[in-house]
Amino acid sequence: MLIEQATEQDVDVISVILGEIEAYYGGEPAPGNPAQIRAALFGVRPAATVLLARDGEQVLGLASYSLLWPAAGADTSLYLKELYVRKAARRRGVAGAFMEQLKVEAAATGCSRVEWTADRDNPPALEFYKALGAEPRDGKVFYRLEQ
Repeated sequence: MLIEQATEQDVDVISVILGEIEAYYGGEPAPGNPAQIRAALFGVRPAATVLLARDGEQVLGLASYSLLWPAAGADTSLYLKELYVRKAARRRGVAGAFMEQLKVEAAATGCSRVEWTADRDNPPALEFYKALGAEPRDGKVFYRLEQ
């Protein structure tokens, strides 16, 4: 397995995986809009970085992250927005490999920490993060304004 940063040539597979993610969370399994993906990841102001796990030509999953500032003082943090392993590749160490690579990416970009959220109604994810030694944090309330 190889984990590497996605390139513009990966837009189509990212689109398909975004549809799988929507279906996983109970939405419509429609692929993501390739033009939006291209603009968000490879435009003038990229909104995120995507890592893809590959086994040969097969893409096993993706991790999407952004850098946040400030984290603590003037530190920067790496914020994991999405970690998704395709169904056929689950329980094969892909998610753990993503988390290890995210720590490498955080160190390479000078981040003091890796942060993320997880849905309370996703027990496999919560168990996975607990097994990594990550503890849920109290003190923050999550908000969203729709545009």
